[in-house]
Amino acid sequence: MPDADRKRTAPPRTLIIAVALAVAGLVGFGASLLKGASTPSPQASGAPAASPVAEPNAVERIYFEAGNAGLPAQAAEALARIADAARASGASLQISGFHDSSGNLDRGPDAATRRTQAVAHALEANGVAPSRLIIATPVPASSGAEAREARRVDVRTQ
Repeated sequence: MPDADRKRTAPPRTLIIAVALAVAGLVGFGASLLKGASTPSPQASGAPAASPVAEPNAVERIYFEAGNAGLPAQAAEALARIADAARASGASLQISGFHDSSGNLDRGPDAATRRTQAVAHALEANGVAPSRLIIATPVPASSGAEAREARRVDVRTQ
């Protein structure tokens, strides 16, 4: 057979590589089935992974702008995720507002309380029963903390 005919009948190298990769993938899948992993993991199926906030003592932090107790726009997604996890697990949530321990002590705890209430209202709006929310007294941030750390609310799973 002439060389020109041989080139036309031989499969392209990329096809051979693609078939080899497909077979290797099927072999790996088959091995996982034999080991008892008959269902793919949530990450492999594209399903979202479980929220880490559903685990006991997990903490999610919500940061606020200076001089503002209104809920930041970027917090809505995190609070919806926290609420979903809390409803699914039946966990209670402890909400702790932090404030700057230096300066006007009358305004610091008040701002921390307003921020805590904003987070609690958002969680309630996302279906968490008020009886499962534990509101802590305002907590002064450590003296060496950045200002941002003093303008936060921690949501801890109980």
